[in-house]
Amino acid sequence: MALVSLIIGAVMAAGSSEEDASERFLQAWSEQDFAAMHAELSEGAQERYPLQQFTGAYREAQQASTASAIDPGDASGPEDEVVEMEVEIETAIFGVVEGSLQLPFDDGKLAWAPHLTFPNLAEGERVGRRLTLGDRAAIVAKDGTPLAEGPNRSSPLGSAAIDVTGSVETAPSELRPQVEQSGYPGDQETGVNGLELAFNSRLAGRPGGELLAVPEGTPLPDVPGRSEGRVLATAQQGPGQPVRTTIDADLQEVTVNALAGRSGGIAVLDARSGEVKALAGSAYSAPQPPGSTFKVVTTVAALEGGKVKLDDYFEPVSSTNPSVETGANVIENAHDEVCGGSFTETFARSCNTVFAPLGVAVGEEKLVETAERFGWNQPVTLYNERAIEVVEPGEMTMPTSFGDPTLTELAVSAIGQGEILATPLGMASVAQTIAGGGVRQPTPIVTEPALRSSAEPVQVTSRENARVLKGLMRAVVTSGTGSAAGLSGVQVAGKTGTAELGPKPGQPPPGPGQDPEQIVDAWFIAFAPVRKPQLAVAVMLIDAPGDGGEVAAPIAAQILGSALG
Repeated sequence: MALVSLIIGAVMAAGSSEEDASERFLQAWSEQDFAAMHAELSEGAQERYPLQQFTGAYREAQQASTASAIDPGDASGPEDEVVEMEVEIETAIFGVVEGSLQLPFDDGKLAWAPHLTFPNLAEGERVGRRLTLGDRAAIVAKDGTPLAEGPNRSSPLGSAAIDVTGSVETAPSELRPQVEQSGYPGDQETGVNGLELAFNSRLAGRPGGELLAVPEGTPLPDVPGRSEGRVLATAQQGPGQPVRTTIDADLQEVTVNALAGRSGGIAVLDARSGEVKALAGSAYSAPQPPGSTFKVVTTVAALEGGKVKLDDYFEPVSSTNPSVETGANVIENAHDEVCGGSFTETFARSCNTVFAPLGVAVGEEKLVETAERFGWNQPVTLYNERAIEVVEPGEMTMPTSFGDPTLTELAVSAIGQGEILATPLGMASVAQTIAGGGVRQPTPIVTEPALRSSAEPVQVTSRENARVLKGLMRAVVTSGTGSAAGLSGVQVAGKTGTAELGPKPGQPPPGPGQDPEQIVDAWFIAFAPVRKPQLAVAVMLIDAPGDGGEVAAPIAAQILGSALG
């Protein structure tokens, strides 16, 4: 008798084959393994509901309910060939929906029907919803000026605000799943870029309404208000919350007007805090080679490594030649000019013939390590990590190893060419770092702490080295390539840059001894006033009609003059 009791207990503990199949079915559902679920169906159910149709039924139910996770519970049965399974569905709108599924079996296999796609449905029912949508909240400047408000996302700044806020449109295909997952209809207007995208769910609020059991044939997922339906769950609509930015409304308008629709970007930062004051164009997208503005980084690395002093003298030449000393192929100065003199003079005149070999002397490891302290190969700090993942702003990148035995790649990288890529936002941060005594601040564009990046300030270099760079950058404006950035009554420090991207297409072949005309990006970074810096700015013009000193520096002067003059 004891042996028989033991056997009966073991059989009961093991459960039935139907119960085991039910548990496998729901576990596969929680893992979104629809093929494994379909394999548990009876032959007749598989024929009637092929895998594609079966999968579509579950996806339709999950979209309507905004399901985000399936949590299988306990199974009981079978009773009259039906196993009852408890299940919890986590949803984006309706919270956790609890219920049970009555799973019918036929000869040990699941006799599935579409009402089993969601708990508490009766045969012949589907899951639908009736939504209540709220008004989209505003994006405002630091002083409260609306940058985007109302259904038309209007602003007193007009189109000048869009470079910060981004736009609201019907969701494109790549954003549609994200919109639907949050509970909004797929054809609902949504933020597609900028702050409208970064904080879309905050601005839009949370949809409310009713989760319904509706008869087959009812349009899904959004059930018309006149249709009947049995209520499965309800949710209160949550209003959108505004996003307050660090933007200076007046400076934003000036900055966008200064770019004047040209291809490129501008970023303006608070030189003390790093906060973003204005953005225009491709300020944090479309990274480009920064050209000679990168010489700020090379100089810091050389000063720290003891590879250069202010009183060093460099013989005037027009190009570097292949040699053991340079370790690189020919590097020419802009316009093939003869360039040399004291280190201050070579920085002010942006002598490639000095900085290419200086980069080689600094070495790969030191140059990369210094650049990374300045922000290369580091996350963008505009807003919190979640928003960064959504927007994917352009990062400043560079190789961590050049792998070039001739050291040419290292030499051209030291002058901001090759595979060095930067954005105006990142280069404005380089200027801010020097203005801030060698400390790189995060660059937030929002004021609420929870929406900001968790990044901390970085001590990039010593205060003394920053002081030296201030003097060098001031010389660029007073006696060098950046004289067009000079302002009356305001001391400006800056650095020009011109990056060559390759020959212009469609031009006739150059004559003997001539080089083809190049596509160039023009750069200028600056801060002002020099003694007590208030603003840091970076200007980038793509496919520019001149070099950085000619076309980018005057734009920086226009912005700084408007704000500080």
